[in-house]
Amino acid sequence: MICVTGKRLALSAVAMLLMLLCSAATGRAAAPTAALSPEEMRQGERMYREGVLPSGAPMKAFVSGDVPVDGTAFTCVSCHLHSGLGSFEGEVVTPPTNGRVLYQERKPFIPGSEFIPSVSNYAKNLPVRPAYTDETLASLIATGIDPTGRSVLYVMPRYELGDRDMAILIAYLKALSDKPSPGVGTSEIKFATVIVEGTNPLAVESMLTPIQFSVDRKNSLTLAAKKNSRVARMAYNMLGDLHSMSFTLSRWTLKGPPETWRAQLDQYYRNEPVFALLGGISEGEWEPVHRFCEENRIPNLFPVVDYPVISDTDWYTLYFSRGVRQEGEAAARYLNGMAGLFGNRPVVQVIRDSRKGEALADGFRTIWQQRGHAAPLDIRLTKGERLTDKLIREILDTRRPAALLVWDDDSALPALTGAAAGKEEQPTVLLASGTYLGKALWSIPEPLRDRLYLTYPYRLPQEDVRFDIAVKKVLPGKDIQSFDQKIIRESFITGEVLGKALMEMRAEYYRDFLLDSIGMMTDMYYPLYERVSFGPGQRYASKGCYIVQLGKGESPKLERRSEWVIP
Repeated sequence: MICVTGKRLALSAVAMLLMLLCSAATGRAAAPTAALSPEEMRQGERMYREGVLPSGAPMKAFVSGDVPVDGTAFTCVSCHLHSGLGSFEGEVVTPPTNGRVLYQERKPFIPGSEFIPSVSNYAKNLPVRPAYTDETLASLIATGIDPTGRSVLYVMPRYELGDRDMAILIAYLKALSDKPSPGVGTSEIKFATVIVEGTNPLAVESMLTPIQFSVDRKNSLTLAAKKNSRVARMAYNMLGDLHSMSFTLSRWTLKGPPETWRAQLDQYYRNEPVFALLGGISEGEWEPVHRFCEENRIPNLFPVVDYPVISDTDWYTLYFSRGVRQEGEAAARYLNGMAGLFGNRPVVQVIRDSRKGEALADGFRTIWQQRGHAAPLDIRLTKGERLTDKLIREILDTRRPAALLVWDDDSALPALTGAAAGKEEQPTVLLASGTYLGKALWSIPEPLRDRLYLTYPYRLPQEDVRFDIAVKKVLPGKDIQSFDQKIIRESFITGEVLGKALMEMRAEYYRDFLLDSIGMMTDMYYPLYERVSFGPGQRYASKGCYIVQLGKGESPKLERRSEWVIP
């Protein structure tokens, strides 16, 4: 196993690291890797992913030869990723560390794949070597000396492990990415999408159409390749073994209250194990689906939800963003830049008693206090209560806020318009959520436009139209205006990211490697979001928000008042 810090390696350092696999030599003898119990396999996984021994103590690691460090800071997963299949970014390669690959001889190229970009570019960066053995692998882990006698301590730690711990770790590596994941057959990859019953039919169709188009397009290529040898050669040189794989997309419909969904998901999965969930849609909860994916280790790519599960440790669901909460977080970051002008005046949040209002307020409150500010003053509007001129005047007269944040729907606009024209002392910033206002954003009264700032978590519409040509290609014969404009673009992204990831996977159809491959992608520029990108461990593709105002006139445009604000 080759394990290094999570920092990007210089090419020269990586080249040295790769040399460790060049020949089989002897060194420290490894304890026999007899069959392990399920608990011991979990211990091996924890050693690999967390740097923690079966005893619960951190693995002892040494860098630069003899500098002791905590093994939890130098984990194997940080470079070799969850799948153990290593990383390949540009010309920087971290070799696979799973036993299925290590214990096979490596040749100068992969026969038959010389013209497949994702394979040939990968293979040419890896040196020839014989198959590894338990002994040579254990020697490397323990001493930092490769089988030819070269030291690799400059680019990787060495680990102090007892014989049994070493055997557990090596046994885990042998099982890592050893067999194709469920849902993958010799000629087929199965996917599913989850639809919560009762969701707006237009929203469902907008989510499904681009994903189904991607599946159908791939199957058309597979069928053409079977019928035409010339197409088959071209497809193979572009896609490798992926060219002959067909896709299926099942629809899993969840009925009833969320507490019943898990049993339904389990039944769907028993009937038809799938490789990954694509998209999915809910106007409310997603937590049961998220938890199902975590526990079964099933990737879920980009469900269309307003309330994603917020977690720093969960792995298997990729979201477009942190949902409406992200707008509140970005507002806090934006106001933090001008907090020096506020003096001792408070920040006040007017919060609609709804899930959306609370998410916006909590996002703002969390980041605002993390920046060292006093908690904002919260004023809640109960269900059915409207924001009135009287309440606004009372807030301005008694609280004298430096910033007034109104997390409410378009019913608040009349009162805000009156406040902007009133004689009361005005707040430095008056701010609302662009997505909470919905379509009413485009009809904000003229007197309010100069005063009201809005959070807007997307690329500005006038700058996004250039992507319409690409989106229309997945809607053959259909008018893009007949779809939900946000969801159709999100679903387009799902299809594009899936296709790109599968092309880079070198026919290594492992669920963790699908997510690893997406995590290695450079910044992507697609419709709707300013930038789609993932770093190590990141689960949210778009991480920021603009602060905007609505311009003047009958056909106004949004005008930026900030750069892309990242909380």
